[in-house]
Amino acid sequence: MITAADLVPLRSAASDYAETERLRGRLQELRTQRASFFLTRDEFEQILRWKLRGQYGRQQTLRAVNTEDVVRAVTGLALTLTHEDPDYELELRFGILCALRGVSIPVASAILALTYPEEYAVIDFRGWRQMFGEQKNNFSLADYKRYVRAVRTLAEMLGWAAQETDAAIWEYDRRQTHS
Repeated sequence: MITAADLVPLRSAASDYAETERLRGRLQELRTQRASFFLTRDEFEQILRWKLRGQYGRQQTLRAVNTEDVVRAVTGLALTLTHEDPDYELELRFGILCALRGVSIPVASAILALTYPEEYAVIDFRGWRQMFGEQKNNFSLADYKRYVRAVRTLAEMLGWAAQETDAAIWEYDRRQTHS
């Protein structure tokens, strides 16, 4: 299994590091500018393009029904709600985001990781393989909770954000499978 020491040299090594930082910075800026935070359809699509990379076009027709008003309303609710029970808050945020067409647990995790990088990570097969030594391509909310708990533990050891830690895990796996 991956260790914190494995990740230290990879903090900013991912090929998409600059784009990730640009998106994170822009979303942080928008969080301070908008009294009630939401994503526009264009911002939503930018996150999907970042997450899905070469697979971005696969569900474009399905996502086309997500109008500007729908994206603003759904993301506005998901990204601003709070609850005293963080586990329940996570469940609510994922449930609401997954109501959008084309949004699954991995995509919802990307939206949350870029908007709340301290708390959330992006789940995918690379991270799962490194954290748990298992091959997995479909993820449930229970899987996400397990994954993000493990990532947060490493993040705490490193003094990094959960999203940063996850990006280093992703890069570690990419290098392991390409060497």
